[in-house]
Amino acid sequence: MSSEQTPTPEAAEEAGPRPGRLTAAAALAALEGLALVVGGGWMLVGGLTGHPDDRTSAITGGVTLIVLALLPLLAARGLLGRRGWSRGPAVITQIMALPVAYNLLQADSVAIPGGIVLGVVAVTALVLLVNPTTTQALGIRGPGSAEE
Repeated sequence: MSSEQTPTPEAAEEAGPRPGRLTAAAALAALEGLALVVGGGWMLVGGLTGHPDDRTSAITGGVTLIVLALLPLLAARGLLGRRGWSRGPAVITQIMALPVAYNLLQADSVAIPGGIVLGVVAVTALVLLVNPTTTQALGIRGPGSAEE
């Protein structure tokens, strides 16, 4: 990563206030991260205190979700700090959320509203992340626009 793609805090302040689209994208990424932490904690506690079919799977699943929550949480922090590197993890999080939303929509249960919400959040965050205002605020230049 070059310093041109990761503006310093001073350069970010000189560039003006953080765009609302960038703040909204960071909020959505943080919301997804928090949901993963809550879901992982619920699985972990259920695996330790309840009577799951497979205690090891419940504990492993809970720990996995909590660790996976680091990706969107770090991305959200980077987006708020206008770090160019943070867009990649945020986009990856949204792309990973789309198949999960699709699977939730295929369920014949209470999971369908969760799938709708997750799908809407993922698509909205993707639109916000690829928006030119967001890209410019993060100091990311498009292909072919590198200075020589």
